[in-house]
Amino acid sequence: MNGIKKIKLGIFGFGCVGQGLYNVLQQTKGIHAEIEKICIKHPEKKRTIDSHFFTTDKNEILNNPNIDVVVELIDDADAAFKIVSTALKNKKAVVSANKKMIAENFSVLHKLQQENNTSFLYEGACCASIPIIRNLEEYYDNDLLNSVEGIFNGSTNYILTNIFQSDKSFQTALAEAQKKGFAESDPRLDVEGFDPKYKLTIILAHAFGLFIKPEQIFNFGIQRLNEFDINFAKEKNLSIKLIAKCKKTDSGKIYAYCLPKLVAKADHLHTVNYEFNGISIEGAFSETQFFIGKGAGGYPTGSAVLSDISALTYQYKYEYKKVNQQLEYEITNNVILELYVRYNNESEICFNDFESISVKYYSEQASYIIGKISLEKLSRASWLKHKDISLLLTENNF
Repeated sequence: MNGIKKIKLGIFGFGCVGQGLYNVLQQTKGIHAEIEKICIKHPEKKRTIDSHFFTTDKNEILNNPNIDVVVELIDDADAAFKIVSTALKNKKAVVSANKKMIAENFSVLHKLQQENNTSFLYEGACCASIPIIRNLEEYYDNDLLNSVEGIFNGSTNYILTNIFQSDKSFQTALAEAQKKGFAESDPRLDVEGFDPKYKLTIILAHAFGLFIKPEQIFNFGIQRLNEFDINFAKEKNLSIKLIAKCKKTDSGKIYAYCLPKLVAKADHLHTVNYEFNGISIEGAFSETQFFIGKGAGGYPTGSAVLSDISALTYQYKYEYKKVNQQLEYEITNNVILELYVRYNNESEICFNDFESISVKYYSEQASYIIGKISLEKLSRASWLKHKDISLLLTENNF
């Protein structure tokens, strides 16, 4: 692609994000791109655009010499990896919003880009409308970052906001999130904290130059929160947010986790509500900056995908500057966290796993402790399998 030219797009998937991309592409005047073909799985479905765009044959896109850019927007991570890896091997530029596929195959996808001298962009895979990856690549490329923390999942934030502000039940709020297109087709990816963990895996490469597997990051979601936990937070004048965080320790190692957190009103994240995401970046030179924007829905994600397509008209590539700087960071779980842990019976929990316990509360309804535990022991704790146990980060609120 020499200079600015009209690029031809081959799109896989025409769900919420695919339709959002199509709509924003029709409305914007500045981008030099047009859709050649859209590959779909279910041809019998009623579509909002002309049938000549659609095909069920992936090769009509992957082997089409007229198509410059492959846009992958499907749910299936395994199928998405085959599409993306084939397109890169065919020396086509690729745009994707599939955070699970990228996180699980990150080092392989990075290698394919280098070997085939082509571009793979995925801003839409992380926090939708917030251009976090581009900022990490371009603005923070030479900053010594200390941490990246925030609300990376719009659907869980939508659920929690409705629970706290409208007194809705978990199931009612989840159903609303799915109806609005905020929640994934499998809601467990959202509510159990896998979706923000995949995004954090991607961000680690651009923030600290680390390629790791998602399973190296501990995640615990909001699926076990009950009325007792909600009332506990409200009584303390706190909210609950599902937080993803990576941070550099004093010894120069990086720890990462995804956990629900009790958030005070003074915290920037307290005011991030509904489907919005919020990200705090702390650097040695830039200090702390805060980003907020819609993190779920067809239009916010579609706009991020559109931005990547636009960047490709200028031959943009991620340079993976932190990777190339060979910072040689290591991932670690050797860090102490303070947690609220709610349980029903003492037999369900191993108190000896805790470094210290500052609060013990017992009642007929439920019991809880507030204590300090290493991330290493927490990640291996068999007692977390008990369905009556829930966790909340307290972050020195007590």
